[in-house]
Parts: sequence; structure tokens; C-alpha cells
Amino acid sequence: MTTDLSALLRGGVIIPFHEATSRKQAIHILCEALAETTGLGARTIEDAVMERERLGSTGVGEGVSIPHARLTGLTAPVGGFLRLAQGVDFEAIDDRPCDLVFMLLAPDGSGADHLRALAQVSRFFRQPAVRDGLRKARNEDEIRAVICKDPVSG
Repeated sequence: MTTDLSALLRGGVIIPFHEATSRKQAIHILCEALAETTGLGARTIEDAVMERERLGSTGVGEGVSIPHARLTGLTAPVGGFLRLAQGVDFEAIDDRPCDLVFMLLAPDGSGADHLRALAQVSRFFRQPAVRDGLRKARNEDEIRAVICKDPVSG
């Protein structure tokens, strides 16, 4: 299995820089962008993601958050990446603000596939080289180069 996230971004989005000042605003921005690429309603996506957020933190530490949800109308998992100018509070497990946000949407009823994709994203963002590369990237192309290439295997 590939460890980069290129498959998740085929129908997804990359937002290289935004000045969102809250978790809700960051999620809203990604939901709006993913609505355009998936054909789903932004409100539908946002409601599902916020429902999951209420269950517990998606801030996984080291400035990374992985908000996620399962939705009817998708045929495969899809992702969206947002880099924030300043970290915002996602109630992360290490209490650090999150500036790297990867939203994962999966088809409803795709329990195992959703969990595999979530684990893949989590493993990917655990790599310091990935986080450093994303924070240094100056534009969407540079971010795509980090996300779509496994830094471990080159």
C-alpha cells in the first residue's frame, strides 16, 4: 500500500494558505472546497464532520488535525488539505494548536476502508519530514509534491 496521499487527493483539494482563526472556520473552508469537487452539499459535509468533531478531538498532535466523516453519495474516500497561517484549537491530544488540517471523507458504509484511509493519513502525518515540508512549502505545487510523494521511500 502506498503511504503517500495522492489517491485521496485525486478528487480532493489543496488550500495552500488560509488565515482561518477557529476550528469551525477551518472546517467550513474545507467543506466548501470539497463540496465543489465531490458534488455533495457543503452543509451536508459540514454537518457530518461537525457531528464527528463533537464525539472527540481530531487533533492528533504535532499541529495536525484530521477531521473526518462518512457520507452518502461518495464512491471512494477523498481528502482535502488546508494549511493555516496560525494554528487553531482543535483540542489536540498534545494541546498544541493545529496548522495542518487534512479532512477525510469516505462513503457511508465503508467502515473498514474508512478506517484504513484514516490510519494511512495518520501514519503519513506522523513523519516529521512531512510536517516540516508542508510548513515550508510556498504554494500548492510544493504542497502536492510533499503529500504525493512518500518522504520515507523517496
